[in-house]
Amino acid sequence: MKLTTRGHYSVKAMLDLTIHRNGPPQSIRAIALRQNISQHFLEQLLIKLRQAGYIRSVRGVQGGYLLAKPPAQISLGAILQVVGDGIEPLGKMSRDSDQAEDWVTFALWSRVSTYVQTALDQVSLEDLYYDTRSRQASQSEEGGFIV
Repeated sequence: MKLTTRGHYSVKAMLDLTIHRNGPPQSIRAIALRQNISQHFLEQLLIKLRQAGYIRSVRGVQGGYLLAKPPAQISLGAILQVVGDGIEPLGKMSRDSDQAEDWVTFALWSRVSTYVQTALDQVSLEDLYYDTRSRQASQSEEGGFIV
């Protein structure tokens, strides 16, 4: 599995929206500043996440983005899939190889891929939210949040 910057930043942005979910809509600028992400790049990611139904946009001077679903219903696997980060072992290699070693290793990496995808699908934004709050509490952090 290869996690790209696109996937990492998407998770950071979604976690940021989770942390600020009880407040007003969050502007791209505010999220970008808090998470140290380019506004232009972040906008592209948020468009994909909005089209997938995970966030919604609010227009106007006080507009911005909000989660469209409860954090418990949004998995890391779903976020990564929306922005194009997937788990694909060995690219497009075929399991129909004539060499037994190729077939066995392909089967192994396919199983590993399935386990990783299952794990990603089982971790929700709510889980990350509580992990973040626990970490902040253990370090007596207040206020700002950076992934």
